Amino acid sequence: MTHTYKFNVAMSCGGCSGAVERVLKKLEGVESFNVSLETQTAEVVAADSLPYETVLEKIKKTGKAVKAGEADGEPKDI
Repeated sequence: MTHTYKFNVAMSCGGCSGAVERVLKKLEGVESFNVSLETQTAEVVAADSLPYETVLEKIKKTGKAVKAGEADGEPKDI
């Protein structure tokens, strides 16, 4: 089983979206992801073993502001 996590992330340039992509590539349990500078979003398909909070913390560690998040269509705390 997988989970779909979506985040609204403040990104102003390709370097910003690249930083988010790099942390998601390295994160164990991420099956696929799509980071869009245009829509300011990061969508992550994750294994059941990877919690929302872990993905959120990894994105925050890039220094980018996370404005909103959801897990499997349900709004979550940021």
